[in-house]
Amino acid sequence: MSAEERFDTNILEDTEEEVRQPDMYRVILLNDHYTTMDFVVRVIRRVFHKNLLEATRIMLDVHKKGRGQVGVYTYDIAKTKSAQVEQMARSEEFPLKCTVEKA
Repeated sequence: MSAEERFDTNILEDTEEEVRQPDMYRVILLNDHYTTMDFVVRVIRRVFHKNLLEATRIMLDVHKKGRGQVGVYTYDIAKTKSAQVEQMARSEEFPLKCTVEKA
């Protein structure tokens, strides 16, 4: 067996792959007539780690405008946070809804 047969002499070319940023998604809380403002603030603080001032501002957007954006995340994180919100709401028997939409 010759040296050429024992070793692969083909040179691998380095191909450039374009790495792109993942799509981002908004997490939106929707207003209803039953969920308390205090609970909405608590959810925003616990799930989205907002301070009291930010959480209150977002809660007022939800209350006055019917919806409030609580953050922008990659799809998996946005869906997880949305599920956490709805799980907290169900455990307290509130109908609070949370949606995810492409940013």
